[in-house]
Amino acid sequence: MASVTLKVESRGKPIKALPKEIQVSPDAFAQEVYSRLATASKFDIHRLRITKSSDRGVVPNAKDTTVNDAGLQDQSVIQVKDLGPQIGWRTVFIIEYLGPLLIPALFLFPLRQNIYYNFDQPLPNPSDSQLLVCALLSVHFLKREFETIFIHRFSNATMPARNIFKNSAHYWLLAGFNIAYWVFRPDAAAATDSPNENLVYAGLGLFVFSELANLNAHLVLRNLRRAGTTERGIPSGFGFGLVTCPNYLFEILAWVGVYLVSGLSWSVLFFIAVGGGQMAIWAAKKERRYRKEFGDKYKRKSFVMVPGIF
Repeated sequence: MASVTLKVESRGKPIKALPKEIQVSPDAFAQEVYSRLATASKFDIHRLRITKSSDRGVVPNAKDTTVNDAGLQDQSVIQVKDLGPQIGWRTVFIIEYLGPLLIPALFLFPLRQNIYYNFDQPLPNPSDSQLLVCALLSVHFLKREFETIFIHRFSNATMPARNIFKNSAHYWLLAGFNIAYWVFRPDAAAATDSPNENLVYAGLGLFVFSELANLNAHLVLRNLRRAGTTERGIPSGFGFGLVTCPNYLFEILAWVGVYLVSGLSWSVLFFIAVGGGQMAIWAAKKERRYRKEFGDKYKRKSFVMVPGIF
């Protein structure tokens, strides 16, 4: 089949060494267009975004979409944008979760004397409830790291490198420093030797159930996408009949478990509120995307995250 000629323009900041045009086969994968332009410009392939000049539609950097499928024809004009320095999504997630994985144990043990210097000395040993909260936080973020490395498949390979600070701040500050400082204080509700056993056992049970259910939801989502592709499927299974994003629902319930074990610490509740608000936005967007992408094949959900509420 005869090749097609694509006209190439920079979008935004000019890209040096970008060719004026390239020739590709209409049956070639769209990823070849990215590869050719990345090689010519000496940029990483993930640093470029290619759009069609005709409708500003994004040309996917994918192995399962051909040049013809992307709507590119002979003499089509494509615009190439430099997205700036990039960092892998997987790397971002690993860094995000590393802070709240390490900070609680640091607060509770080696840094305890320095952080709570203004309390009567010597400080009492951490209570069993405080040790349990620390263990739950460690389990939660170890699970997150495991999922990041072995389970998650990302639709986008990278994000702007500058976003690492914004993304990490949420977890390092709110789940790390915020929760650790207030829950592990010598005068915290969790510092008592006589905790409310109903809260502790209910919280522990809810945490274990929710973490396992959340893991199952992530496995379902992983199996919807073949490795190396951007294709999506309609999720089904435990929780997906109730809400659009049961992974978010079980994430919140797990944190409610931590909240109960902590003796109802406001710091944990604050983290739940902030994180829950962000997840609600993502869940609503995902429901709209499912409806648009799958049409009548998709069974629309009345609630995107919390049954009967939202």
